[in-house]
Amino acid sequence: MGLPPAQEALAQMSAQRAPGASLAQPAAKARVVILATGGTIAGAGASAANSATYQAAKVPVDKLLASVPELANVAQVRGEQVFQIASESFTDAQLLQLGKRVSALSKQADVDGIVITHGTDTLEETAYFLNLTVHTSKPVVVVGSMRPGTALSADGALNLYNAVATAASPTAGGKGVLVVMNDEIHTGRDVSKSINVRTEAFKSPWGALGMAVEGQTYWFRAPVKRHTVHSEFDIDHIDHLPQVEIAYGYGNASPTAYQAFAASGAKALIHAGTGNGSVSSAVVPALRELRAKGIHIIRSSRVVGGGFVIRNAEQPDDQYDWIVAHDLNPQKARILAALALTKTNDAQVIQRIFMDY
Repeated sequence: MGLPPAQEALAQMSAQRAPGASLAQPAAKARVVILATGGTIAGAGASAANSATYQAAKVPVDKLLASVPELANVAQVRGEQVFQIASESFTDAQLLQLGKRVSALSKQADVDGIVITHGTDTLEETAYFLNLTVHTSKPVVVVGSMRPGTALSADGALNLYNAVATAASPTAGGKGVLVVMNDEIHTGRDVSKSINVRTEAFKSPWGALGMAVEGQTYWFRAPVKRHTVHSEFDIDHIDHLPQVEIAYGYGNASPTAYQAFAASGAKALIHAGTGNGSVSSAVVPALRELRAKGIHIIRSSRVVGGGFVIRNAEQPDDQYDWIVAHDLNPQKARILAALALTKTNDAQVIQRIFMDY
């Protein structure tokens, strides 16, 4: 009695194979380094019911990776503990340290992608800083979670899995620094935390770049602003960031905060204005005086998402030698202003930088 048809076909294929030949080996998995900095993704609550009340930055990177064994299905992974802090405590010095480590790893032949685990409070600032300063086309992904791993319906494990899968994907290369949260892939340039207690907290005013689903990446658009290898800022040559501060616009505002920041040594002030970066008539004279003393005034908006500050609307920026932040929110405007000041003190050049990035 002969073999069943399927087994007979396999036997014929085996017989036709050249002597000494072997079946094709699966492609080697991408090598991804995870840099841990703390945050909620490394947090722990007192009980499973604590999704919003917990201690951040408690779980070390080795335990974090061990809690998601499925990572081995999408990449060869190793981890480093860079910091163990809640992200609201991130300083400029730590931004520089992290950026230099990412840059150094990106130059290694045995590293195909990098993931940074991060607290969500300032995740968008770190992602934008890396997007502006790390000269690599390799995938760099920043990820966090809105709930600690001890909580019911914790989101950190899946976020981390999706981040590693994205960093391991060749399709993620050349798109700048990415943020992966809640199955969505965002550009670090646009994304911001817009909700403080739900897993769909991170949104981009111009939309996500794509999605990460079951270890696969799906893309729908690409960034157009300058980033990474096309940036004029290089983390390898930056050791200090000038002081830039943010003052909030509101009804009944006074110039007190602006004047205090200037007295403390600020080189530029981000005005988080109402509407189109509007400035109260009670504040305008003080800002003009500060600009005359050499302090840059940058009009941003406190309005969340989907718009941008128009130059010479609301205020005569050309006349006052002020700058507009375009569509960057105040916290991202602070990052770009500090980097711009490492290159120039010319307001027109800084304005060009805000339009390019």
